[in-house]
Amino acid sequence: MLQLSGSLLNRPVLSLRTGGQVATTLSPIINPNNLKIEGFYCQDAFERKKILVLLYQDIRDLLIDGFVVDDHDSLSEPGELVRLRDIINLHFELTGKQVVTTSKNRLGKVVDYAAEIETMYIQKVYVGQSIFKNPTGGNLGVDRSQIVEITDKRIIVHDILPGVPAGAGVPA
Repeated sequence: MLQLSGSLLNRPVLSLRTGGQVATTLSPIINPNNLKIEGFYCQDAFERKKILVLLYQDIRDLLIDGFVVDDHDSLSEPGELVRLRDIINLHFELTGKQVVTTSKNRLGKVVDYAAEIETMYIQKVYVGQSIFKNPTGGNLGVDRSQIVEITDKRIIVHDILPGVPAGAGVPA
């Protein structure tokens, strides 16, 4: 099942052992190489200024009430995660990235994304377009299979329809 990014953030992290909240998710840790959410930065419920990491594989379940983990011990210090050090150091943010086609047409900026909650792979990226590109004001959905390359500043996608400018064929 797909979940929008907003439904994954600012959610309680609940302990099965204690039955209480142990943290709150703040932001995702996204691997730009495969668009996988590797984990979440969390605010510790016991030490408010402490930022911990919840790895996606430590999530037992995703309920309406929040993420379910075994215990507070499922959360890690960012410095302890040796395998994720390079990804953590990238500080990759998906929202706000410019989206362009392979023929250099600007489509807009990423405003949201949807992730498959079982695997935590981002499946869809939603691009906000200017009023000139899309007079109806809607977002453009881009599937992960359409993405050609992800750089520090932009996401390059296949042309929407070869030979047809972006926004043409959108009903007025």
